[in-house]
Amino acid sequence: MKAKAVRLHAANDLRLEEFELPEIKDDEILVKVVSDSICMSTYKCAILGTKHKRVHEDVAEHPAIMGHEFAGDIVKVGAKHADKFKPGMKFTLQPALNYKGTMWSPGYSYEFFGGDTTYCIIPAEVMELGCLLEYKGKAYYEASLAEPMSCSIGAFNACFHTRMGVYEHEMGIRKGGKLAILAGAGPMGLGALTYALHRDVRPSMIVVTDINEERLARAEQLFPVEEAAKDGIALHFVNTANMADPAAELRAITGGTGFDDVFCYAPVAQVAELSSDVLGRDGCLNFFAGPTDPQFKAKLNFYDVHYNSTHVIGTTGGNTADMLESLELTAEGRIDPSVMVTHIGGLDAAAETTLNLPKIPGGKKLIYTHISMPLTALTDFRAKGAEDPRFTALADIVDAHNGLWCPEAEEYLLANWVEAE
Repeated sequence: MKAKAVRLHAANDLRLEEFELPEIKDDEILVKVVSDSICMSTYKCAILGTKHKRVHEDVAEHPAIMGHEFAGDIVKVGAKHADKFKPGMKFTLQPALNYKGTMWSPGYSYEFFGGDTTYCIIPAEVMELGCLLEYKGKAYYEASLAEPMSCSIGAFNACFHTRMGVYEHEMGIRKGGKLAILAGAGPMGLGALTYALHRDVRPSMIVVTDINEERLARAEQLFPVEEAAKDGIALHFVNTANMADPAAELRAITGGTGFDDVFCYAPVAQVAELSSDVLGRDGCLNFFAGPTDPQFKAKLNFYDVHYNSTHVIGTTGGNTADMLESLELTAEGRIDPSVMVTHIGGLDAAAETTLNLPKIPGGKKLIYTHISMPLTALTDFRAKGAEDPRFTALADIVDAHNGLWCPEAEEYLLANWVEAE
């Protein structure tokens, strides 16, 4: 059957093109993709091409479908999986396959498997690993965002703490501890914040920093400090741009103890070094933001490593359990991944958006693969309504939901926009 997809041919070479999908094998599944959220990792893949660890060397001859944060409907099921999956089921998946020691992943490594497409083929290894998940929720975008949310969930679970003289790690962030999310007012930082505020094991203090006042103001609007206080959490939003001594001033918020857990959400040396400087005793630094420069370096306080038992980890992606936790918490209304989304677009906007992602302000860019729409900020819907009344209707829905994308907005979009096919 015919599919239309954004495919990687080489570094900085993304093309929206139509091609023929092969017939599925007995151990494969054909799916219709409905939504895909664009990850900064996809941008890194696009600009690096075969220099990216997940991209196959012959990508010029066998272009890879981009995108890995996707959800949709199952269309056809190979005989081997007919007992578990049925046509018409909604799906999402865990893209961090780690199959037999490889780094293969949809959106990087497969010719017929990825998210920025109308249709794709789920290969056998995904089902073998239990990474194809039935999704029973209403909105496709929530299933797409389960993947980036699972990355933050995995990051929280990977943190660890120790006790003097005991050679065992206590996994996870410190219960009742002090937590910092540095460069945290972007989409992934807000995802981490909604999780930190509503997970079972919570800190007593959360400090979110950024250098952009507009991003911080939006974050505080979405997460009022008064609401966090009702749950016993002291929440602070801090602009470090004009601080003479950011480390000292951030530590002062903690009463001088420093932070038990610090998440670094920007691959910037100053932010990484600040993350090290604000760690308290036995503090765990998770360097979450992946750099594109293989020689990226920053200073680390090794005195504190030795005498204060500080430690550094780095995580990328989550596992299937993290995905399931994300879906469950979203279904229960405990977390709202829509706080990450600031722009909506069709498949025709995906290539340009991916290649220019760092230059586009705001949070997550959400692509609906069966519609044609330029990338549009939620805040621009009202103005666009002057020429297209459909945008006015979307603006009304979004405004009624605190300025956030929502299931009702998705339902209206899918019912009223022309398909891209």
